[in-house]
Amino acid sequence: MNVQVFVEGGGDQKRTRIACRKAFATFFEKALGSDTSMPRISACGSRDKAYRDFCRKTEQERETFSVLLVDSEGPVAGGISAWNHLGWQRPANAMDHQAHLMVQCMESWFLADRQTLATYYGAEFRDAALPGHPNPEDSPKRDVMGGLSRATVATQKGEYHKTRHAFEILERIDPALVRARCPHVDALLSTLAARLSVS
Repeated sequence: MNVQVFVEGGGDQKRTRIACRKAFATFFEKALGSDTSMPRISACGSRDKAYRDFCRKTEQERETFSVLLVDSEGPVAGGISAWNHLGWQRPANAMDHQAHLMVQCMESWFLADRQTLATYYGAEFRDAALPGHPNPEDSPKRDVMGGLSRATVATQKGEYHKTRHAFEILERIDPALVRARCPHVDALLSTLAARLSVS
């Protein structure tokens, strides 16, 4: 089955959207296996545009299984769907499991693989500045972003920067570690694997 993921991220520039698309494609390939058909990635920039693009695709092309992937921007209550958390109207042709959340932001995934962060930034990286919660999804977004800034400010690459660093890090982190510590990532990958295996 054709699968397309509409991702929040990449900003307004072609260069950064390409980097975003490549990074998510690499992450999914590592997570799902190179012998599996891969989803098409659409880096949409803003979360509102990701939603609009998802809705348009869902309405116009039913042969493709579309997935919406956006930041939750905050904690997610147990037992509610991503649609309910977002407060967005689910398109008539879409199902609950076609919306997924990066909880509480994409950078939370990085906290599941601190060794890769340390290797990427090198000397002067301060792991102790990162939030210490065992489940990265439970760390507030402000703590994740502030922790990354403090952990990296003295490194040769400089303070964490979304467009300069995020997609390079996403390509490098270990999806198995992220999946083990981030339940919403596990749910996303399970949904993709199930749909990609449908002939």
